[in-house]
Amino acid sequence: MKILAIDTSASPVSAALLSDGKLLGEFYLNIKTTHSQTLMPIVSALLSSSGTDIKDIDVFAVNAGPGSFTGVRIGVASVKGMAMPLDKPCAQVSTLEAMAYSMPYSDGIVCSVMDARCNQVYNALFRLNGGKTERLTEDRALSIDELADELSQYSETVYLTGDGAELCSNKFTDCLPNVILTPVNIRFQHAYGTAVAAEKMAAENRLCTSAQLMPVYLRLPQAERELKARLAKNNNKKGEEK
Repeated sequence: MKILAIDTSASPVSAALLSDGKLLGEFYLNIKTTHSQTLMPIVSALLSSSGTDIKDIDVFAVNAGPGSFTGVRIGVASVKGMAMPLDKPCAQVSTLEAMAYSMPYSDGIVCSVMDARCNQVYNALFRLNGGKTERLTEDRALSIDELADELSQYSETVYLTGDGAELCSNKFTDCLPNVILTPVNIRFQHAYGTAVAAEKMAAENRLCTSAQLMPVYLRLPQAERELKARLAKNNNKKGEEK
């Protein structure tokens, strides 16, 4: 089974090709260019360099969120565009889970964190044990202080990974000595982890059609939050005037 996986959920962009558990190739860029400009060229280069025809892809996988609202939409739309004409299944992968699958060599707790701004992070916890990955929490948005309180319950080594890892590490250094900041070369999202997660989803019959593939947001986009706040404020004013 060949899996083409992509990630556009944050500043880096990457594409990976996995064949029956073997990584055939991966292209990764972290140059803060627009994903709409860089994604398809690296996908095309990956397929060309590996001698793979897109028709030979069995599963198209994407980190569908959480993450940058624009980035996630670009990734999901691109996978839909590739999978739909070929009538191929898709894997709607959690960005946070994909990060855990990128580092199966260490036993301990993986704390996947993405900067959600306003002193919050998107987060999920996973336990690594003997090469197996076990999800401990659902994907959620919570404050950094709440996350610190939760991590204080673990005596195992905790590996911080994701674009919010350094932010959290700076606040956890003094109070959580068992928390380790992962090296920068594996800290950010990689499509390889997306592909590994997708392979497991395929084995568990958890794939979806291109029509069913959708972005996953843990909270509303900022524009929608601001609109709701304005509407609530206006409604309160009207109530006071009556």
